[in-house]
Amino acid sequence: MERVTVGRVLLLVLAVVAPALGGCNMRAIPGLTTPAFALATPAPLPPPGAPLPIGAGSAPPGVPVVTYPAYRLDAGDRVRIIVFGQDNLSRLYNVDTAGRIAFPLIGNVEARGLTTTELGNDIEAKLRKNYIKDPKVSVEVDAYRPFFILGEVTKPGGYPYVNGMTVESAVAIAEGYTERAKQRMVRLTRKFGGVMSTVMVPTDYPVQPGDTIYVMERMF
Repeated sequence: MERVTVGRVLLLVLAVVAPALGGCNMRAIPGLTTPAFALATPAPLPPPGAPLPIGAGSAPPGVPVVTYPAYRLDAGDRVRIIVFGQDNLSRLYNVDTAGRIAFPLIGNVEARGLTTTELGNDIEAKLRKNYIKDPKVSVEVDAYRPFFILGEVTKPGGYPYVNGMTVESAVAIAEGYTERAKQRMVRLTRKFGGVMSTVMVPTDYPVQPGDTIYVMERMF
């Protein structure tokens, strides 16, 4: 009688748990934002401005696989600003920890989250208001903010971003994996739309400035 009761309890537990397991993505790590299309999309992903993966448009905010159509500035970037005909204003400017640049005449200008075109338009508008009749401003990125690589690499830390780099090249910059490293997938954290999001990505996944890569330890 006791064996029958235990058997019925086990069957009941399986009946409750099985549907939940069937609906889970078994490659996802609990606690991380890992939508199905982020795992299924072949890497490298399309460059900024190219068509996005199927399902990307319906992804929740904070999913880093949805690429920006243009690079967005943030703290740690350095930009070259040219005001045509105004050599005293044309030089390199750093985006500070508050996400601003200190610009002569007009003071602090918000740069965080803007494209270079949007920043140039803002500076033009502020200069036109009180100082220059018809300013023409050009903005370009001179140096990107660094990326960070942690965990099972020889020299973890922050490094200057190199345009077009992947996780694999980031590992090479950190002088390779340790003997304990899990080498097929890494954990990547990125700010997307003002929200920090973390996913598991393959080693040919494109890295962006400000990303944090964490190389995990293999289980055996």
